[in-house]
Amino acid sequence: MATRTADVVICGAGIAGVSAAFQLAVRHGVRDVVLVDERPPLTLTSDKSTEAYRNWWPGPDDAMVRLMNRSIDLLEELAVDCGNRFLLNRRGYVYATGDPRRAAAYRNIGGRASAQGAGPLRVHGAGHDGAGYVPHRPDGWLNQPDGADLIVDPVLIRELFPYLAPDVCAVLHTRRCGWFSGQQLGMEQLDRARASGVRLLEGRITAVEVERGHVCGARVATPASEETIATRCFVNAAGPFLQPVSRLLRLELPVFSELHVKMSFRDHLGVVPRDAPLLIWEDPQRLSWTEEEAALLRETTATRWLTEEMPAGVHMRPEGAEHVIVLWPYHVGEVPETFPIELPPGYAEIALRGMTRLVPALAPYLDRLPTPFVDGGYYTKTRENRPLACPLPVAGAFLHGALSGFGLMASSATAELLAAHITGDALPDYAPAFDLCRYDDPAYLRSLAMWGDGGQL
Repeated sequence: MATRTADVVICGAGIAGVSAAFQLAVRHGVRDVVLVDERPPLTLTSDKSTEAYRNWWPGPDDAMVRLMNRSIDLLEELAVDCGNRFLLNRRGYVYATGDPRRAAAYRNIGGRASAQGAGPLRVHGAGHDGAGYVPHRPDGWLNQPDGADLIVDPVLIRELFPYLAPDVCAVLHTRRCGWFSGQQLGMEQLDRARASGVRLLEGRITAVEVERGHVCGARVATPASEETIATRCFVNAAGPFLQPVSRLLRLELPVFSELHVKMSFRDHLGVVPRDAPLLIWEDPQRLSWTEEEAALLRETTATRWLTEEMPAGVHMRPEGAEHVIVLWPYHVGEVPETFPIELPPGYAEIALRGMTRLVPALAPYLDRLPTPFVDGGYYTKTRENRPLACPLPVAGAFLHGALSGFGLMASSATAELLAAHITGDALPDYAPAFDLCRYDDPAYLRSLAMWGDGGQL
């Protein structure tokens, strides 16, 4: 059995592992880092993302907003440094409602997010001429506003977003939000990491060796043989395999997985403007069926649910020159991680039908949907939907995961936090919010019942 050495071994070459390698090697000068994965980098779930980002995370405290602000700072710095290779934009998210009660709640939500550091809330009421509203730009992020614009004037909503349903009574346009090419971001970080000495090893971690309570090695099954890498530092960045890899250290993590799916298709009718922001319908809804269709669906329990109230959260954004991406997490629940994933039957039509509630001009596609592309991945998450970037109870073992559906947007900051733990650098004061030790605090555990869904889309 061959043996080699490394300062750090990272299990997983998704965005969690790649960003950790980048921070350690490029930012902290740790040259002897080995990144281990049996698949090509960024190909398991990192390339199944909507590639969006936001600093809009209203919650019980400001930890997520501060983490995301830091992560976006790092994304913007890297975008400047590489000539925006990964096409960062700041189009924003447009949350829309047809419910006056939710419209009233937007003001409270926006005020709370503003107090937590997401930026100012600007309210545009009835009769407002829109002079205080700064339109988003399709590309780039410089000289664009942060915070949010709450628009409750129906005339102004129609003027700014004429493609939205006519009964939309309020939109909340959150501004330090947008999207980028996740694949290009990952490859930019990986290229720089490898230029700084990071080695990429094709293989699967089969054991983590511990001696006298401290990590001393990682055993790797490669296509050619099995070898041991002697190391004093092991990072579990295994994405949806976070739990099985932790069990190699005889540890059980407070994480679980949900399957999230998206679909895309060619918008040959030109319904969705190419410069549109990400659009989110915030109200529960019932899908529109003909009486005959609804009667058929009600005949069996397998399809009856399609005639009942469906959850809020269907969302969409344009992609490239002609395509749109549509997502609707109507089917989520805890599931085992299996590959290849099993796609929910009828997802493309259901998601599109739900999206027509917010963008009615999509309805003609229900009669003849261009061939959709459907894929997805697992959101591996904690109960309160906050990531973990911290030491593990075994000395020399570290964790970078539970990045749920926000790995691309958060990993720059969580990897920076992880690298500070590993190198002994100063920790940001939000570090405890993303440490396993939070579950040792009885007050924290009691508070979880009041947390809601953690702002997950």
